[in-house]
This record gives sequence, C-alpha cells and structure tokens, in this order.
Amino acid sequence: MQVQNELKEGAPVLKDAASPSLVPLDSQHLPLVQRVRARRRARWVMLALLVLLSGAGGAGYRLWRQAHPLVPVGISFGNGRIEADEIDIATKYAGRVAELLVDIGDTVAPGQILARMDTRDIEQSLSKSEAQARQAQRAVEEAQANLVQQQTTKTLAEQEMDRANSLLKNGWTTQEVADQRKQALDAAIAGLNATQARVLVAQHALEAAQHDAGFYKVQIADNTLVAPKAGRIQYRLTNIGEVLPAGGKVFTMLDLSYVYMDIYLPTLEAGKVKVGADARILLDAYPDHSIPAKVSFVASQAQFTPKTVETQTERDKLMFRIRARIDQERLLAHADAVRSGLPGLAYVRWDPAVAWPGNLQGAP
Repeated sequence: MQVQNELKEGAPVLKDAASPSLVPLDSQHLPLVQRVRARRRARWVMLALLVLLSGAGGAGYRLWRQAHPLVPVGISFGNGRIEADEIDIATKYAGRVAELLVDIGDTVAPGQILARMDTRDIEQSLSKSEAQARQAQRAVEEAQANLVQQQTTKTLAEQEMDRANSLLKNGWTTQEVADQRKQALDAAIAGLNATQARVLVAQHALEAAQHDAGFYKVQIADNTLVAPKAGRIQYRLTNIGEVLPAGGKVFTMLDLSYVYMDIYLPTLEAGKVKVGADARILLDAYPDHSIPAKVSFVASQAQFTPKTVETQTERDKLMFRIRARIDQERLLAHADAVRSGLPGLAYVRWDPAVAWPGNLQGAP
C-alpha cells in the first residue's frame, strides 16, 4: 500500500536488484540534475566576476581618464620619455688620468675643469721648445746687429766712392783708386744683402720654435678637460691612474639646455603639425604640472614599417616622429629638477585656434 502511494505521488523509483520491491531514487543522484546545477553555479560565478571586473575596469578607466583627460580636436598626444642630449667628455690624446674634479650627479658650468690628464712629458717638450725659441731669439738679435754693421760699411763705401769720383774728375787721383772704391762698395752691398737674408732665416727659426712651443701649450690645454656647456654629470667612466687611448671617455654629461620628448603620431595628425607649434609635456611623476614646450622637429619620413606603401589603408599605419623641446630658460631655472628617462605624454597643438584644456595651460 505504501509503495502504491509513493507511485501515485510521482516519486521516481528504481527496481532493487536484490529484491523485487521498488526503491525511491533521490534527485541528487541523477547525473542530469547534477550537470544542470553545476551550470547554474558556473553562471552565477561568471556573473559575479563580470560585475567585479566591470567595477574595477570602470574605476581604472576613471583614474586613467583623470590623468589623461580627453583633448579637443586640434590637439594630438603620444607617449614618450624625457630625454636630454648626452655629451661625452673624452680625451684628445692618449694619456694617463691625473685628476678627477667632479663626480656623478654634479652640476657643472660652462668652462669648468672636470679632469686633468698627466702632461709631464708634454711639459718637457714645451720646455725644450721654449729653450730653442730663446736661442733663436738670440740668433735674430745677432743677425740684426750684423745688419747694422753691414749698413754702416755700405754707407762708408758709398762715401769713399763719391770722393774718389770727385778726385778723379779733377785729376787728383788715379782710375785704379776709383776702381778699388767701386769694388769695396759692391762688396759692402753684397754683405748687407747676405746679412739681411740671415736675419730673415733667424726670424723664421724663431717663429718655428715659438710655434712648437705653442703646439705643446695647446696639447697641455687639451689635456685639461672642461665642460662645454652647463649640465649634469651622468656617468663617470674611468678612475685616476688609468691610461686612456685618444678619444677615451672620462665622463658623460647631460646638456640641461636641450631637453625634449619624442612622440609618434599617425600620418593624418603628423601632417598638420608644424615646427614651432605649441606643445605641452605631462610627466607621470608630476601629473599636475604641465610643462610648456615647442615642436622643434617633424620627421620627413615614416619611422615605422612599412616605409613605402601603395594603398590608403597602409598609409594610415605610418607613424612620424615629433619632437617637443622644453624652453632653454625654463630648463636653466629648474635645472635641479631635470631628469632623463621620465615617462609621460606630450600634447601637440596643430590648430592654433583651439584653446588648451585647463590641466594643460602650462605651469608658471
């Protein structure tokens, strides 16, 4: 009777293999029901994940949009890094490092001495050349004294020749005496010419010795390494006592007067950018400070492949390099804050009629 009631109520049953009686079957043991429940749980988990991801994505998008707000048409932007020109302080001649007067991180002024090379051998050569120059100077003085002597001799010979000619006209002397006076005058003139030549030779020898001394002075000066511009020492590449070849690098410094950011823009935008256009640089480290800049370079050729294309679709993929350079006076006023390699964004205004957004007005 009980089995019949359960059958009437619609409960699922199985026939027991050990007994002919019917046994009720629990719905949890059905494979189909288990799969349906598993799918439902997976759907709920997926839905929860989607909700969480959408919330996080929305928050992340809001944060990114706060840092990188939308810009009006007429202003383009791209990612880049602040860069400064690097200047290698290198030796002109091979030699040994004698002194290092600055170190990494030091700010240097134009003309400041950074290092000195060992110049003792050049100084000895300079001393020799200076001694030779002094000797040549004495030779010049001696030649000039001989020149004065020869000029006196010539003057005397001319006077005697004039007297001999006067006496010969009156018959008070012989032709032989007149000829002797003529030969003496010719000899005096020849001696004067030779002495003048010796003076020139001595002067040229003096100039050569002076040039040699000047050459060694230039070498000594070139072995004193100075900063060509205002900047900051980025790397020290050698130590005191090391022997470097010609062109060996001692320091690498950053030129604080030339700081820029390179970005890449597609063809349609890059074609509208002109050199001298206003720009703004926004660094990730200083998101609230907009740095005014100017476009100083627009590439004439595409930087990304393909470089030569035939179709409009491929032309849209071309990217051109744009350089935004920070004003030199502003850089010198904030030299301590200049950092190379900081990432950020550079905004370029190719339409002068468009106003800068509030966050890109430019820091004072």
